[in-house]
Amino acid sequence: MIKDFIERIGIMNCIMLLVVLSIIIVSEYHFLQGDKLEGIFIAFWAPTILGFMNYLKYKK
Repeated sequence: MIKDFIERIGIMNCIMLLVVLSIIIVSEYHFLQGDKLEGIFIAFWAPTILGFMNYLKYKK
């Protein structure tokens, strides 16, 4: 199941999705620890990376 998913979307996209997931977790950690501005700043990275991934996908 996981192997099929990786083959469908590619290894680099899987790595980038894991990076985005880790960014979300880190931003939640900072936000809940009281560093609200830092958590919000880090949270903006996730959609930026996803947008960049879409741009590269459809650039062909």
